[in-house]
Amino acid sequence: MERTPDASNKKEIEEIIKQFKCPRDLRCCKSDFKVLCKAEDIGLQTYLKCLDEDPQSCPASIPFADVYFCECALRVHIAKKLKK
Repeated sequence: MERTPDASNKKEIEEIIKQFKCPRDLRCCKSDFKVLCKAEDIGLQTYLKCLDEDPQSCPASIPFADVYFCECALRVHIAKKLKK
């Protein structure tokens, strides 16, 4: 079930944003979390499985074997806390 950010999530998101420069100009936040790269939470604490068609073009994706992982702290937070 998808969630919308509550006050505590908004504060956490603000703290995450302060810690890095987003190469995609925070399009996820600016779209109210409607424009998100495709990713799947597979149970890793700080990574998601990247499902984008061209993961090599994403500065937050890292290859491992035949899989790409997303290491964007904001995207990970959105997946884990907001279930998106």
